[in-house]
Amino acid sequence: MIFFDNEMEMEPMLGAASLICVAARTAPKGKGMDLLRTAVVTGEEKLRIAERMREIALRDGVKFFARDADNVDQAKMLILFGTQEKPMGLPNCGFCGFANCAALLVAGGVCAFNSGDLGIALGSAVSRAADLRIDNRILYSAGKAAVEMGILGEEIRIAFGLPLSVTGKNPFFDRKA
Repeated sequence: MIFFDNEMEMEPMLGAASLICVAARTAPKGKGMDLLRTAVVTGEEKLRIAERMREIALRDGVKFFARDADNVDQAKMLILFGTQEKPMGLPNCGFCGFANCAALLVAGGVCAFNSGDLGIALGSAVSRAADLRIDNRILYSAGKAAVEMGILGEEIRIAFGLPLSVTGKNPFFDRKA
């Protein structure tokens, strides 16, 4: 039996995606609260996210969503990273811009620790992807589309996408504006 290019690459890519998700999962989190949600998306589901990104580009006049959608199309897979929103209940914090967690909840704001923890998890994820020599780029646009589609669950309102590519040329490097 002979295996060529794409036939050989998908299984290791799924394994790599798992390792990337593990890196995000084990990243430090405020008060040790793990609110991270991850998903690996391929095939038709990945194409649907790219299509929603193009719809957002037209609807909201944000052209870079369409450019980013092209990157999602070029990627072998897309990892989604989102966070649940649960205030940490830390006294005298106010990092969210509100007086306390109760005021944050009333206003529908976002705990600074939730979004900060997501950022730290993303840093760990892209570091692992780099260790594995997998081209990637953090896209808030892909996360926005996934949130609108409810892919990570209705309780997830903040997410980012990480398209992964193993090609001779990094498709995320020389992007058109």
